[in-house]
Amino acid sequence: MENIKPMHKTPNAFQRLLHRFIMIKQVTAFFAPRTHLIDGFFLKLTKNKHTLSEILGWNIIQLSTIGAKTGNSYTIILIGIMDGERIALIASNFGRANNPAWYYNLKKNPSCDVQLNGVSRKYTARETEGGERETYWRMAVSHYQGYEKYKQRASHRHIPVILLEPVK
Repeated sequence: MENIKPMHKTPNAFQRLLHRFIMIKQVTAFFAPRTHLIDGFFLKLTKNKHTLSEILGWNIIQLSTIGAKTGNSYTIILIGIMDGERIALIASNFGRANNPAWYYNLKKNPSCDVQLNGVSRKYTARETEGGERETYWRMAVSHYQGYEKYKQRASHRHIPVILLEPVK
């Protein structure tokens, strides 16, 4: 199995400007239900190697999970916070009222597949807590300050941070 080559990306000035724009509540509300469709189109166009969201300086992954309720396989496009071979996922759901479905899928079935840059690998998911959670939260916010806005919008709930660790 080919290894996923994690890349630590730091947004440049132009990307940070784009981030400020997409953090606006109305802009987020418009793009939240559409981003996966747009990125899915670009993934098909580039044979699963690139997404439009990459212009924002993020590592975009395809996460395949088993549904917590249905048992069906689902694939979702997410931002991955790279830490060596590990990948942190922020279950912000764009600051919406509930955690995203993929969070519940991983809680019930922690075995998953990740595709990054056209390479697929198996991972095991677990929820982080305490200092470890804070470390990954800070990493995420350093890549995209919008997570802090989402935290304010979802102040009624705790935003989970999931860590994906490669299966050896």
